[in-house]
Amino acid sequence: MYNFNSGPSILPDEVLQQASEAVLNFDNIGLSILEIGHRSEWFIQVMEEARSLIKELMQLDDTYEVLYLQGGATTQFMQVPMNLLDEGETAAYCDNGIWGSKAIKEAKLFGNVHVACSSKDLNHTYIPKELSVPPHVKYLHYTTNNTVEGTQWHFIPEANVPLVADMSSDIFSCEIPFSKFSLIYAGAQKNAGAAGVTIVVVKNDILSKIKRAIPLILDYKKHIEADSLLNTPPVFAVYVSLLTLRWIKKEGGLFEMYKRATERADLFYETLDASPVFEGKVDRQDRSLMNATFTTKKPEHEKLFLDECKKNGMVGIKGHRSVGGLRISMYNAMPLSTVQAMCDLMSDFAEKYS
Repeated sequence: MYNFNSGPSILPDEVLQQASEAVLNFDNIGLSILEIGHRSEWFIQVMEEARSLIKELMQLDDTYEVLYLQGGATTQFMQVPMNLLDEGETAAYCDNGIWGSKAIKEAKLFGNVHVACSSKDLNHTYIPKELSVPPHVKYLHYTTNNTVEGTQWHFIPEANVPLVADMSSDIFSCEIPFSKFSLIYAGAQKNAGAAGVTIVVVKNDILSKIKRAIPLILDYKKHIEADSLLNTPPVFAVYVSLLTLRWIKKEGGLFEMYKRATERADLFYETLDASPVFEGKVDRQDRSLMNATFTTKKPEHEKLFLDECKKNGMVGIKGHRSVGGLRISMYNAMPLSTVQAMCDLMSDFAEKYS
């Protein structure tokens, strides 16, 4: 099988092997990873190593805290403004796709939202290059990679306010100055592990500045004080994340991840651009290295191509239900040979139907 799913998505083979062994016998202690207590010494070591590896890969100092939370990035759409935005205050948001639009909707429940930029005019097929960020806003929020639309920010927006980013679909895929951000969050199920856990990286100095009473389980400070053990965490998902982080470091870190990402994307987009049957959906300069969206030039070819993908063991090709079309996701664990197999199929299909 060739796994092009957008998430939950492909994991490294050795991570799957190690995780499966831990289900039967974790670290040779005689218990399954599914059975150990979350406050046991065994799991506390897992949590501490995972949080430490995140800071190491991001090259962040001790002014930052790392949390493993639940609820996915969707919960963070609400939790970010709940912790950072008082009633009557304003936050700036970039509206560049379905997830940014959802984040804006949630933020409006807690304060005012200023839309710093939008690509809605062209169905979110590009990334705006100019932003409007008033100096009085509490923070600027954007989604670094748009999984549904297939666009990606290849630059960090300039703003003299705290920067907040949803990195769910491209975290750990390249080296960037993470210290420019005050808060980063990401669902783990694309580049950082299995579904069920959300990574939050937050700078201490952005917290405790609002008057609002925050429910205990939604207060970042309370999670920090409890070392991410305020309630029972998804133990297995945290462990799979740790295994994935170890794999990233062993393979060469974020520099190597970016090298592989560009190789995969270059191979696919060169095939796409040369095809007489397929065409891209977004501006070339804003194409995502993680999620490539495209269509068939003739609508009747789409189902035929999806049928060919199914025959060849390729899954996850159909585009998101909100935009349709086709999509392949090329996350860290995907070997170049998988992308080559897709390109070969596209070329064979084009030869048959062009």
